[in-house]
Amino acid sequence: MGFIKFLGTAGARFVMIKQLRSSAGIWLQYKSTNIIIDPGPGSIVRCNTSKPKLDPSRLDAIILTHKHLDHSSDINVMIEAMTDGGFRKRGCLFVPSDALGEDGVVFSYLENFVEKIVILKEKEKFHTGDIEFEVVTKNIHSVETYGLRFFMEDNVVSLISDTKYFADLIKIYKESTILILNVVFYQRKGDYEHFCLEEAIEIVKKIKPKKAVFTHFGMSMLKAKPHVLEEKIRKELKLDIKFAYDGFTLEIS
Repeated sequence: MGFIKFLGTAGARFVMIKQLRSSAGIWLQYKSTNIIIDPGPGSIVRCNTSKPKLDPSRLDAIILTHKHLDHSSDINVMIEAMTDGGFRKRGCLFVPSDALGEDGVVFSYLENFVEKIVILKEKEKFHTGDIEFEVVTKNIHSVETYGLRFFMEDNVVSLISDTKYFADLIKIYKESTILILNVVFYQRKGDYEHFCLEEAIEIVKKIKPKKAVFTHFGMSMLKAKPHVLEEKIRKELKLDIKFAYDGFTLEIS
C-alpha cells in the first residue's frame, strides 16, 4: 500500500553540518502518490543513492513544515527534479507563507515550474493524488512551523515537526495510529523549542499510537546511542518506539 522512508534523521545544526547523520528529509509513498517532506541538505543525493532508488522526477508534491536550513536547503533542487528542470510543469508545493518572498527559501524563478503552490494554514485539509493531509496546528518555534496529519484508510500518520512542548499536543494528536516525533535533545535544555527525550516519551504514553518513530536527533541524542535507548525503552517501559536511522523504512499496510 505504501511506505515512509527516513532519508535522513539528523536534527540540529551540528549533526547537519558534520553530516553525522543525513539531513535529507522523509519520503512518503501511498498508493501511486509520492511526497517528500522537509528536503534538507543532501536530499537529492540520498534519493538517487537510495536502495531501491527513489526517483525525484516521480514526485507529486513537496511539503515543507518550516524554512530552517536543515529542513529546506534542497527544496529548490527537488523542485527542479520534480519538474524535469522546468520542462514539465507539474507537482504541488506546500509551504508556510514565510518560505516564499524576499526572506523565503524558494527561488522565485522556480515558482512557475510547479503546477500549484499552496500556502499551509492551520486546521485546513489538502489533497494531493491519493493522499489527504491536514495541517493540524501551528507549532511553537522560531519560524512559521506546522504539524501534519496524513489520512491513509485505517492509518492516521502524524508528524510533529520542531516545536516546544505544550499540553495541547496530546489532544491534537490523540487519533494518531502512527506518530513521528522530532526529538533533538536527550535532556531538557533551557527554552530551546525542541523536544527532549522525556517529553517525547510522555507524548507517546498519553497518545498510545500503534507505532511511534523518533527521528531528527541532535548531538546529545547521538551520544546517548539511539539503538541502546530503543532497547532500554522497549524493555523497561514496554513502549513500541522505533528510533529511526538513515534509510529506515516503515511499511504502511
